[in-house]
Amino acid sequence: MITIISGTNRKGSATEKFAKYFFKLVKSKTKQPVKYFSLQKLPEDMLHVGMYTKKKQSKKLRKIQEEVMIPAEKFIFVSPEYNGSFPGVLKLFLDACSIHEYKSTFKGKKAGLVGIASGRSGNLRGMDHLSCVLNHVGTEVMGAKLPISQCENLIDEKGEISDKSTLQAIESHVDAFLTY
Repeated sequence: MITIISGTNRKGSATEKFAKYFFKLVKSKTKQPVKYFSLQKLPEDMLHVGMYTKKKQSKKLRKIQEEVMIPAEKFIFVSPEYNGSFPGVLKLFLDACSIHEYKSTFKGKKAGLVGIASGRSGNLRGMDHLSCVLNHVGTEVMGAKLPISQCENLIDEKGEISDKSTLQAIESHVDAFLTY
């Protein structure tokens, strides 16, 4: 199974549009099951002082982990740039998932990274930070990362990605990921 993760809980974000596009494209190119998870769907009871104990972990979070994280063999993280890195809510999600079935969630799995930014960097620094976190938990990160810069200029009035060179780059990235 492959899980595509939209790495922000911000509603109406460009990240969400790109992540949904990746989901549709990956789904069209593989026979493997493909799941989609947006951090907008994180349970409100996830963050509390006892979150790092198994007995007090959010039951809703555990269900998400068991449905989209543990069964996955591969992940694609689509992450925006927040303050020169990746969003804290994505780090919180990864940390929270480390409490229950740590090895089954992360060890020996593979990940592809896509950085979304309104500026020119394409979130390169954030993708490096996220790579370090994923490597630390035992997930191998594909060497080629896809930085997408000035994302607001790539989406048309209908809210769809319309830039041809960006669409080609996404397709190449997905093809490489599927053979990774």
